[in-house]
Amino acid sequence: MIIAIDGPAASGKGTLARRLARRYGLIYLDTGALYRAVATLLLNDGADLSDAEAAVAATARITPAFLEDSSLRTAEAGRAASVVAAMPPVRTALFDYQRSVATTPPGAVLDGRDIGTVICPDAEVKLFVTADLTTRAERRYHELMANGMDTSRDIVLKDLAERDQRDAQRAEAPLVAAEDAYLLDTSNLDIEAAFQAACAHVDAATGIN
Repeated sequence: MIIAIDGPAASGKGTLARRLARRYGLIYLDTGALYRAVATLLLNDGADLSDAEAAVAATARITPAFLEDSSLRTAEAGRAASVVAAMPPVRTALFDYQRSVATTPPGAVLDGRDIGTVICPDAEVKLFVTADLTTRAERRYHELMANGMDTSRDIVLKDLAERDQRDAQRAEAPLVAAEDAYLLDTSNLDIEAAFQAACAHVDAATGIN
């Protein structure tokens, strides 16, 4: 079984995807971490983020361990990731990695921005998780502060708005809900309510009792 979860930054899709993976005994892949990893490697090398050749070369240096590195969760890494994610050659380079995880038994939960439309259009379950910009900015602000990162609500709001625009307007694999995706708006839901709503949809879509 493949569960594809898409949505904008700080919508809650990552937390939801992890819980669904545990609930149904599936592999979990945060595909956004792949782009954060590429961006972080470029930043560490002092390379130009717009250098597509260097970015593609960096994809070969990603390891499972590096995907868990805390440096990938900084605001800087997030901004840089949205830059490299807009490069078609980078998306192509990471396509096979994502498909390989998705098709590994017993299946996987992948979250990102083009899972249901590009990476796994054949997924048995597709969710598009969203929330209004103000709510998402508040969530991300508290997340960054909890991790000891100095920022402000205004900066976080501006960053998310810019990322939303880049994600929606990029030429390849823009952020858009698949036609058959279930829309889950978490603006007024806590994680438990969102999780229960997602589980109800997964169970109904797959016939799980």
